Amino acid sequence: MHVTIKQSTLHGDVFAPPSKSYTHRAVAIAALSGAAKIHRPLLSADTLATIRSCKMFGAEIEKREETLYIQGVSGKPKIPGNVIDVANSGTTLRFMTAISALTKGITVLTGDSSLRTRPNGPLLEVLKKLKVKACSTRGNGQAPLVVKGGLEGAIVKIDGSISSQFISALLIACPLAETSTTLSIVGEMKSKPYVDMTLEILKLAGAKIHEDENNSIKFIIPSKQKYSLSEYTVPGDFSSASYMLAAAALTDSVLTVRNLFPSKQGDLVIIETLKRMGADINWDKAAGVVRVKGGKPLQGITFDAGATPDLVPTIAVLAALAKGTTRIENAEHVRYKETDRLRALALELPKLGVSVKEEKDGLEITGGSLRKGVSVKGWQDHRIVMALSVAGLVAGDITIDNVESVSVSYPDFFKDMATLGAKTKKFEK
Repeated sequence: MHVTIKQSTLHGDVFAPPSKSYTHRAVAIAALSGAAKIHRPLLSADTLATIRSCKMFGAEIEKREETLYIQGVSGKPKIPGNVIDVANSGTTLRFMTAISALTKGITVLTGDSSLRTRPNGPLLEVLKKLKVKACSTRGNGQAPLVVKGGLEGAIVKIDGSISSQFISALLIACPLAETSTTLSIVGEMKSKPYVDMTLEILKLAGAKIHEDENNSIKFIIPSKQKYSLSEYTVPGDFSSASYMLAAAALTDSVLTVRNLFPSKQGDLVIIETLKRMGADINWDKAAGVVRVKGGKPLQGITFDAGATPDLVPTIAVLAALAKGTTRIENAEHVRYKETDRLRALALELPKLGVSVKEEKDGLEITGGSLRKGVSVKGWQDHRIVMALSVAGLVAGDITIDNVESVSVSYPDFFKDMATLGAKTKKFEK
């Protein structure tokens, strides 16, 4: 599916979709609990993969109106009756790989062609040290993965520079092991806010995990714990909201985005980042309301993506229209997402007339005007598609392919855009 986006402004109110990251964590941890209710979950391609996977481990999950009713497995997942296919969800793959280690049998996990290129080696190596037999069928750390359960605690280390999902996966599984675990993080832990989200939900479920940050980050995890996440309401998603906020700032728009309350989400820095760039933006934290008035010129900045890799496509498009040069730094881990997002942006933004210098761990973008009437690739990546859609509102007549990929995190993206006044046309090609 393709879409053509014409020059448009956005006006009105929109609710931010529920958080994908919190939905993944709440569903996975609830599935390892007893009875639970998850209110206002995001039901997207990725989170549905987590729901399907949890059902394969024996959890009963039923949606009624805006709530998921879950009867969990009380810390004892069953052996799946078939291969677990997580589609394009890296979070699901990593979480379910660790949960597989709690079974008394063998689990096989795979996904689509993009998912099967993503690294999992560090997680597999730690699981092996925890007495689990875990391997990649191709011997390259990539799915398909085979896991034979038998998780036992130990003193282990993991590289924190590739994906925080490995760490979150271990934090979810290890409290249910028969012996205690000490997990030390080697090097810089990238995307730490996502680990903080995991710890937040685990705490709500009654888990006891001690975080020691004296010299380097270390998690001390007592064994034989039980989860009881009885009820949870998923907050709004700042990652998904960032595209609307950026679009409003870059066009002559007046936009209100609701359901954005303070949380552990690192991507809430999009509000402060827009302020730093010169946008007219106000956040009423108590009401969960963000208001943006567009039309003010933006300035280039330096943006450290270490904690917030999912904001890189949004920042890159803002940079394309900001005065001066923007440097996106500490972003090498952005290369290991649904696609190599640094490479994708370095190839697509120049088609719009933007000067981009690709570096090993970032981008240097010099802002200016955008070229009209250009076709760009979406790279089958939801965040690349949504970011380029924002550029399309400014440039006009921009055509993007593979736009169905927005279903991964924000299925109603184009519907919400149209409701707010964006002029878009979808078509097959």
